[in-house]
Amino acid sequence: MSSTLSRRQALLLFAIVILTWGLNWVVTKSIVRGVPPLWTTAIRSAIACVVLLVLQLARRDFIVPRRGDVPVILAIGLLHMVAFSTLVAAGLRHVTVGRSIVLGYATPLWVAPCAWLLLGERLTRPRLAGIALGLAGLLVLFNPLAVDWGDADQRMGNGMILLASWCWAASILYVRKHKWLATPFQLVFWEALLAAVVLGAMALGTEGPPAFPWHAGLVVAFAYAGVCGTALGYWAMATINRNLPATTTALGMLATPVAGIAGSMLFLGERPDMALLAGMAMVLAGIALGSARRA
Repeated sequence: MSSTLSRRQALLLFAIVILTWGLNWVVTKSIVRGVPPLWTTAIRSAIACVVLLVLQLARRDFIVPRRGDVPVILAIGLLHMVAFSTLVAAGLRHVTVGRSIVLGYATPLWVAPCAWLLLGERLTRPRLAGIALGLAGLLVLFNPLAVDWGDADQRMGNGMILLASWCWAASILYVRKHKWLATPFQLVFWEALLAAVVLGAMALGTEGPPAFPWHAGLVVAFAYAGVCGTALGYWAMATINRNLPATTTALGMLATPVAGIAGSMLFLGERPDMALLAGMAMVLAGIALGSARRA
């Protein structure tokens, strides 16, 4: 597909990406039921790496990165693809998809104040109001009626997902500061390669050789996570960002948690409670309030 799309084509592709990434949380939940978290992310990254290499060669977009882009490859590869993905996979063992995806997508709430402190970005009134609303939503999610604080697995799972969102926020902060020499899509293969190598080594060292049983459902789930959820998702977003305004993409991505929760209800039988729905509405509204004016 050409990188130049009509608005209708770009919006259709964007809707597919939102649905794909929302369902990817459901697929990851199904994988980690039988596969350790490090092997889950290592195998997914390796699959994505191969597909991204084929895509870039086909598009004649493959490059060897210059030295100036190495820091951003390290930041995205280690903070987002390794830390965020592994912590999410581990957290999903103990936390529902609905709660996990809302906590994971709380990332912009941490980015805004850190960008003010570290990058000198202005904290406007809409941003402050959005942060306050989003944090209030997190308080709703973590009220004593919504979380069993006596359950160590729940405490650990929620903590891992929150830590994952902070790692993603740190990656975003560096990306904002970085002076790009190549395009983000040209570097994503190298980020996936770094993640696959690091995660593979960590998995071998801590979880041992992969000893989990393979079956058709697991193969399909890994194919979806690696091809659709990672490789094609990054390619599609690179195309979408060239064809749609920043406001549209920033706010449109907020539909991903909704797609994820709908998928968890349909395929996993999860039933979100009122605390989750209210917290999600407040977190996403807070992000939208801050993102709209910024974009």
